[in-house]
Amino acid sequence: MLERPVLATWLTNPPLHGTIWLKSFCQDGGLGKIPSTLHFYGKSMYTPTNTTKVWRIGLFASFLCLLSSTRLLAADATASINGADTAWMIVATALVLFMTLPGLALFYGGLVRSKNVLSVLVQCFALAGVMTLLWIAYGYSLAFSNGGSLQKFIGGFDQIFLKGISVESVSGSIPESLFVAFQMTFAIITPALIVGAFAERMKFSGMMLFSILWFTFSYLPICHMAWAGDGALFADWKVLDFAGGTVVHVNAGIAGLVTCLLLGPRKGFPKEPMRPHNLPFTVMGAGMLWVGWFGFNAGSELAADGTAAMALLVTHIAAATAATVWMLIELWAHGKASALGIATGAVAGLVAITPASGTAGPLGAVALGAISSLLCYYFATTVKHKFGYDDSLDVFGVHGIGGIIGAILTGVFAAEQFGGAGMELEMMDQVWAQTKSVLVTIVWSGVVSIVAFIIVNKLVGMRVSLETEQMGLDLTEHQEQAYDLV
Repeated sequence: MLERPVLATWLTNPPLHGTIWLKSFCQDGGLGKIPSTLHFYGKSMYTPTNTTKVWRIGLFASFLCLLSSTRLLAADATASINGADTAWMIVATALVLFMTLPGLALFYGGLVRSKNVLSVLVQCFALAGVMTLLWIAYGYSLAFSNGGSLQKFIGGFDQIFLKGISVESVSGSIPESLFVAFQMTFAIITPALIVGAFAERMKFSGMMLFSILWFTFSYLPICHMAWAGDGALFADWKVLDFAGGTVVHVNAGIAGLVTCLLLGPRKGFPKEPMRPHNLPFTVMGAGMLWVGWFGFNAGSELAADGTAAMALLVTHIAAATAATVWMLIELWAHGKASALGIATGAVAGLVAITPASGTAGPLGAVALGAISSLLCYYFATTVKHKFGYDDSLDVFGVHGIGGIIGAILTGVFAAEQFGGAGMELEMMDQVWAQTKSVLVTIVWSGVVSIVAFIIVNKLVGMRVSLETEQMGLDLTEHQEQAYDLV
C-alpha cells in the first residue's frame, strides 16, 4: 500500500508538471496481469498483487490525477508572468529613467549658460525624486485604475500607495510592480521636459510647486484618457498613441509654451547672445536620449515580440532621418552643419515617431522624421524669433510641434499602404480622432498650466529677481557653482 506520509505529501501538494501513468490493469487481458509497481512522476511504488486491492490503487491514482489536473487548470486560468517579457521590461524601464538621468539633464545642462548649469541638473534630479513619491502615493491609481463615473477623464483611488500590489500581482505578462515602475519613468521625464522652456529664470520653489500641480491635474488625466483602456476618452475615440505623443510631448510642449510666455523672456533676449556653454554635454545627452528612447518606444509594447522590435527599428530610422534632414537644412541655409543642429534634429525625429512607433513601418518612420525635422526647425528658429517668446531650450518648438505632427500623422502612417500595421478606422476618421486628442491635450494642458502658474506665483512667486538672474541660479538658488574659473 501507499505509505501515508508520501501519499499525504502528494495529495496536499501534487506536482504541476510531469506525467502520471499506471501500467494498465487491463493490459493483456483485463486484470489477469496486475503490475507490482505503480509509476507516478517517475517514482516507483510497491503495489500488492491481490486483485481485491486493485480498485484501491486505481482510486488513489485517479484522485491524484484529478488533483494535479485541477492545479494545472487553476494555474492556466490565472495570469502568468513571461520571463522574456519581464526581462525586456526591466531593461526598458532602466533605459527610460536613463533618458532623464543623466540624458535630459546633460542635454539641457549643456544648452544653458555656465552660471545656470547646476540649476538645470538639480531640477531634473529633484523632479525624479518628487514625481516618484507622487506616483506611488496617488499617481498610478489616478492614471490607471477605474474612475467609475469619471472614467473618461481620470481614475480612482483604489490603488493609492500601490494598495493591493504584491509580488504575485500581474499586469499582462509582466509583474504589476514592473508596470508601475515603467510608467513611473514617463511621469518623471514629462515634467522634466518643461524645465527647458523656463530655464535660467524661474525660482526653484516655484518650479517644484508648479510641477506638482501640473503633474496632478494635467499629466495624470491625459495619461488616463490615453492609456487607461475601455471607457477612457481617447480609447473610446480609438486614438492611437503607442508611447506618449499626447501624454508626454504635446502635454509638456504646451505647458512649456504657456510658462515661458507668462514668465517673460530672459534679460537681454533676443538681443544678447545666449550661447550654449557646453555643447559636448548636449551631444552626449542627445545620444543618451536616442538610446534611451528604445526603451521608451519599444518598451511600450510591454512585451518582447515583433511589435517591440519594429518599434525599436522605426524609432532609430526616424531619429536618423530627422538628424540628416536638419543637417541638410543647415548646410543649405548657413553652409555648415552644427553639432547642436544634428542633436536637435535627432530629438525632433524621436518625438514625432513616439505615438506612431507601434503602428508605423519603416517608410512612415522616414516620412515622420523628415516632416518633423522641417517643421521643428522652422518653429525653433523663425517662429520663435518672429513672435519673440523665449522658449529657452525649444521645448515647444521640438516637443510640442514634433508631438503634434507625430500624433496626427500616426493616423496616416499606420495605414497598410504605407507599410503600417493597419488600423480599425478609415484613414480620415483615424486622422480626425488623432486631431481631437491633440486638441483636447492642448486645451487641457494650457488651462492647467495657466491656473497652476497663477496659483504658485501668488504663493511663492515664479520669477527670480533681476540681480539673481544676472548672478546665475547656481549660486543664488543652490549656493554652488559648476566651475571654478581662475
